[in-house]
Amino acid sequence: MAPSADPIPAVPALREEFPPPTHPDRLHVTRSSKAFGSGAYSLIDLPAGALFAKITTATPGKKAYTSVQTGVDTHIELNSDLVFCNHSCAPTLVFDMARMEVRVVDDRPLKKGDALTFFYPSTEWDMDQSFQCTCGANECRGWIAGAKDMTSAVLDEYWLNPHIAGLLNERK
Repeated sequence: MAPSADPIPAVPALREEFPPPTHPDRLHVTRSSKAFGSGAYSLIDLPAGALFAKITTATPGKKAYTSVQTGVDTHIELNSDLVFCNHSCAPTLVFDMARMEVRVVDDRPLKKGDALTFFYPSTEWDMDQSFQCTCGANECRGWIAGAKDMTSAVLDEYWLNPHIAGLLNERK
């Protein structure tokens, strides 16, 4: 008797599953297989200083490359598509952790298609992972390690969260 030839079951293609978008009316996320290559882009036009989004899905976290510092010793995980907002030395957004909101920078409007970025040292005193900035802005600051490692003169050019301003005052 010949052995039965059971067919080998098909293996489904591996597919990374993503949760549904958290701000589908505000931003589009582009994902990349390249490390730190993903980003968020605006789906709307807003005037300078306008509210972009409230931070409503955050949970307490520890200092990590994905967290945002909210106070001298506190961090949160955003748990939303806002985590895809990258750093820029010429940011389009402000992450105001005292108000738990994201606003358009005060000096220019946000246009549909703009990359959604913020200045990481505006929230981070001493970053979990420093990096060489490649934002391409004329005012690019190069090595980004947090506000602790930047001069007051440079930081005076940016909107800063109260906890960062307080730590700067202590440093003086």
